[in-house]
Amino acid sequence: MATVQKNVCVPEPGAGRMDSPEPRTPGTGMPSAAELPQAYSELQQRYQRTTNALGSAAHDLKTPLAILNGYVELLQSEKLGPISERQREVLRDMQSSGKRLQQFIQDFLTFSALETGGLKMQFALGNINECLSEVCRLWSARFQEKGLALYFLANDKLPEFAFDLPKLERVISNLLENSFKFVAQGGTVWLHAEPYIWERRAAAQSGTPNERRRQDISQPNSVKISVADTGPGIPAEFHQEVFDDFFRLPGNENQEGMGLGLAIVRRLVQGMAGKVWVESDPGAGCKFSFLIPFKVVPNGASKKNPGKNQ
Repeated sequence: MATVQKNVCVPEPGAGRMDSPEPRTPGTGMPSAAELPQAYSELQQRYQRTTNALGSAAHDLKTPLAILNGYVELLQSEKLGPISERQREVLRDMQSSGKRLQQFIQDFLTFSALETGGLKMQFALGNINECLSEVCRLWSARFQEKGLALYFLANDKLPEFAFDLPKLERVISNLLENSFKFVAQGGTVWLHAEPYIWERRAAAQSGTPNERRRQDISQPNSVKISVADTGPGIPAEFHQEVFDDFFRLPGNENQEGMGLGLAIVRRLVQGMAGKVWVESDPGAGCKFSFLIPFKVVPNGASKKNPGKNQ
């Protein structure tokens, strides 16, 4: 009878000691606990390089796209000769597609700049009512073409304060565009702003006496801006995720856009030391609101975890 010889594994000296590094999980390539910090750092660097590369590629697309759009406008002007009605329709479609592509590129450039810290806030004293009114004026024609009603009533109780005008306009535009995409013809969108008393969690934990805290927040210290609509609404389980990068609601995967509009809103609002959230129920429309303080918080609240609101 043949003898079966068993292989006996003799552990090396020191094997199994508590202070020895954990091996990688066999077959998975997953790092051990000791290797996690280095792996996390490598992932961050890779993400940064990828974001920079894509941002650079998007920037390189701007010039040829601008040239193409310029040629379309030149043809539409008929300075190179008369065009037929069918040719005019084709040019209108080309112009519309060019504008959408231009918006995609701009969204990604903004996202890339925010991710890499290349977009700085520039605060200057301004009138918030004039800002919101101008954004509504720019959007009113598109809303009318789709058969949507857009309402904004200026609030004379809002004081002038320092904010970043171009970036605040971008926030409002992104929120209006979000409503424009999802609200059906015949729907309504409201833009509203009001003074607001913002009781920050950080203030309650600062060790300041209660009496002093009450005095500090006895008057409005921020502005609350809301965009509400009669759209399909958002289920409660997605109220946080809608602000994630490249996120699309289930069933809306084919909706045009890159899924960056609300992610950019969140980053820009936090860059102005504010917070943003959504209130919605399926079939009951959406209300996106955000707060901007009248006085910028020292040391920049924008550096907080972008996934958390105060």
